Amino acid sequence: MELVTWTPFESLNKVQSRINGLFDENYGRSRFNTATGRTWYPAVDILESKDAYVLRAELPGMNKEDFNLELEEATLTLTGERKFSKPAEGVEYRSVERVTGKFVRSFTLPESVKHDAIQATYKDGILEVQIPKAEEAKPRQIQISVH
Repeated sequence: MELVTWTPFESLNKVQSRINGLFDENYGRSRFNTATGRTWYPAVDILESKDAYVLRAELPGMNKEDFNLELEEATLTLTGERKFSKPAEGVEYRSVERVTGKFVRSFTLPESVKHDAIQATYKDGILEVQIPKAEEAKPRQIQISVH
């Protein structure tokens, strides 16, 4: 018996697939590259507190050896590669949705950060980069004197 996907509304499914592809391409989840096939960009959240910026990148299923974080002047660059895993002998893929391949994400840091105090941790598929602000960039309370 062969596994077959039931598609009662074939034309509707094609339209939905095209719409999903547009959102994927325009919102950074994946992009089609004719030279190498599909490439991808890990999703990244950037947060800001009064003391620091925090960058969180999703890198599920990757080992620390699969990616690199580098700071050059004011540019923080995350590079890496998620490799394609071959199925076991006698098993074949019916559908592949997980994108594999190389990626590069670059972020320009503000001048008001402590470059030498940046720290990164990787846990449960999330890379978290702590980027502390310099003292002059932190908000400060100004005392008001009354005369």
